[in-house]
Amino acid sequence: SKLAALFDHPLYNIPIPEVTEKDKLFIINPMEKFSLHGSGSDEWVSSSKAETLLPTGKTAYDTYPTWLKFHVGINRYELYPRRDPLLPMLLQDLATQRIVSSVQKSGGTQLKLIMTFPNYGQALFKPMKQTRDQETPIDFFYFSDFERHNAEIAAFHLDRILDFRRIPPVSGRLVNITKEIRDITTDKKLAKTFFISPAGNVCFYGECSYYCSTEHALCGKPDQLEGSMAALLPDKTLAKRRSWRSPWRRSYHKSKKAEWELNPNYCAQVRETPPYDRGHRLLDLIDMTILDFLMGNMDRHHYETFEKFGNDTFLLHLDNGRGFGTHSRDEPSILAPLQQCCSIKKSTYLRLQLLATQPYRLSDLLREALAADPLAPVLAEPHLQALDRRLGKVLAAVGHCLAR
Repeated sequence: SKLAALFDHPLYNIPIPEVTEKDKLFIINPMEKFSLHGSGSDEWVSSSKAETLLPTGKTAYDTYPTWLKFHVGINRYELYPRRDPLLPMLLQDLATQRIVSSVQKSGGTQLKLIMTFPNYGQALFKPMKQTRDQETPIDFFYFSDFERHNAEIAAFHLDRILDFRRIPPVSGRLVNITKEIRDITTDKKLAKTFFISPAGNVCFYGECSYYCSTEHALCGKPDQLEGSMAALLPDKTLAKRRSWRSPWRRSYHKSKKAEWELNPNYCAQVRETPPYDRGHRLLDLIDMTILDFLMGNMDRHHYETFEKFGNDTFLLHLDNGRGFGTHSRDEPSILAPLQQCCSIKKSTYLRLQLLATQPYRLSDLLREALAADPLAPVLAEPHLQALDRRLGKVLAAVGHCLAR
């Protein structure tokens, strides 16, 4: 396994700083036992009357479902550890657990559903909108592109291979539209949008600002539909997140350019603006830029952080559905932060160099990681090959900076 060899490499074993209580997103009470005997609410139920050691000899933590252990493990430095024994279990849950409720997620430009499991875990479901080998039409603006379910799956694995670990776990899943969405939804607006197509397939389209119409309906075969299931982050009432507008945000206008596209010295003013004037925030943003360039994602207008950790923490790489839309061309403007600032973390640079060598070729690693997904093959082969080409361009950009 190339992946196993990669994760054994010294560059993937650089220790994170010691995690103190204040570096954890949640402080757990050792007396808090997880119980499924709730009052019918959607929240997980805890019982503080539990003994520290339960009669079974397990600790209270052992009674937590996998999704809750994932939430409890989040800290200032990482969303999940490199060698996380929970990860395979969490991916398995996302792919197989029974769905007890499906409702449309409010907001956003395209249709997404929130799926709930019997143990109160929840996942964000993005349905399949186009086949693996369809490329984004060349006349499409980035802001009117489809969100792709397979891009969400591939982005999670790519983010892990780059050792960022800033995307919540995502698994592919085949969902039965009739039994797992239509028959169990309590969402009246969503329920009104189901129909049977002339071909006899079950379809629905929901309500949203883009692509929610009978012309863009999502149809099963006859009711089986592929989608990505992403583990949800802790509820914002329990763990507030702050949304930051990216300094390299695009104009989202058909003809207007953003300031960074016109001013080659734009980075100088970013460096003087908080929070980019101190700490590693700018370097973290450049990490995110490299991830986006590798997958061709032009749609990174905002990013989020956990409020509890202030400015000294990692960025969450959420919403990656507009990646992996084209393999035949690269978008150099995505690399603007790296090229204009000429800054990169040493650890990131060394890992990128490693991923360009034969034993650890990036395309081979992602192919291996995606082979275990229920919807494999997740990406068409040309997308994997484009990764190696784009990695070469990132390394060349760093080379230009070093030469300067």
